[in-house]
Amino acid sequence: MNAHGPLGHHLLLDVAGAPFAVLDDAALLEEALLSAVKAMGATVLGVHLHRLSPQGVSGVVVISESHLTVHTWPERGEAAVDLFTCGDPARARAALAELERRLSGTHAVSRELERGAGA
Repeated sequence: MNAHGPLGHHLLLDVAGAPFAVLDDAALLEEALLSAVKAMGATVLGVHLHRLSPQGVSGVVVISESHLTVHTWPERGEAAVDLFTCGDPARARAALAELERRLSGTHAVSRELERGAGA
């Protein structure tokens, strides 16, 4: 084990049963991502969301603590969210839980990994 601890925590969230309208709305998703970052107390460095054709959104919020991404499949009612942070993992978990709520899915699975070769 690395005496310095992990480099950070990587939280993965898979959501199913979410409304098409939520998963296909880039503006709504951007607002939800930025709200999650604010709830973590993280600093936004950049934001880029792209509406895919014929549907779906892929986006990233680069934060000083690492990144938050979302990829959606509205036709399947699914979203994949990826949060990597070197900040407080408890705050990251709470922010991801809020994001899960805003995606309005009927089912979600989350996983967490410690990052770093010494983790």
